[in-house]
Amino acid sequence: MDLSIMIPELLSALPLTLAITFTAMVAGFVLALIATTFRVRRILVISQLADLYVSYARSVPVVLQLFVAFYGLPVLVGVFGIEDFVSPTIAAMLGLSLYHGGYLSEVMRPAYLAVERGQHDAADSLGYTFGHKLVRVLAPQAVHIALPGYGNSIIYLIHNVALVMYIGAADVMATAHLVMERDYNQYQFETYLVLAVLYSALCLVAWLIVRSFELRSAKFASSATPARTTLMASV
Repeated sequence: MDLSIMIPELLSALPLTLAITFTAMVAGFVLALIATTFRVRRILVISQLADLYVSYARSVPVVLQLFVAFYGLPVLVGVFGIEDFVSPTIAAMLGLSLYHGGYLSEVMRPAYLAVERGQHDAADSLGYTFGHKLVRVLAPQAVHIALPGYGNSIIYLIHNVALVMYIGAADVMATAHLVMERDYNQYQFETYLVLAVLYSALCLVAWLIVRSFELRSAKFASSATPARTTLMASV
């Protein structure tokens, strides 16, 4: 098999794969932030709904979540008469965003709760508002704790993007199957080997980016921890 022909064909589908990944990453982060806020603050009914959402995202297989998004979204938007808006790509972005948000919430929440209780009390005693306390004291420490788990969640997301072929999205995996069918499945090993290298490269890039943030966050976390020390020194 001529790799010089097959590899460009696979790479032609890479922008769509990256677009789905990036959209799910950003939208999932926003969903996780909202869900985590409600789960930490324990607002009646809303917090229970957030718990239910996280349980759904973590318990239901990702491929099934994609099918729910693919078949459920047309029903939802059909009420407004915009069925044509739905496409496999949109459904893939929605399904993976919901999955990633629920999974990531289980990274954010323990990280927030892992911040020493004394840091909360010290910031409150210094007169910080909740937003001020979150930005200057809690977030730097929680982010440092959460980054390793966040890196894992991004890698899992990249892996699961390969499942969008099952709802008809023309990502790298779907393109690879079209290439193999065109060649009468003669070069399956070579094609899957190229895919393995490609997904490994994407995961490596993601890990290196998160790792760089992880190293930088250490100094911000250490600068945020003296909140209780500052209070004790002022006494």
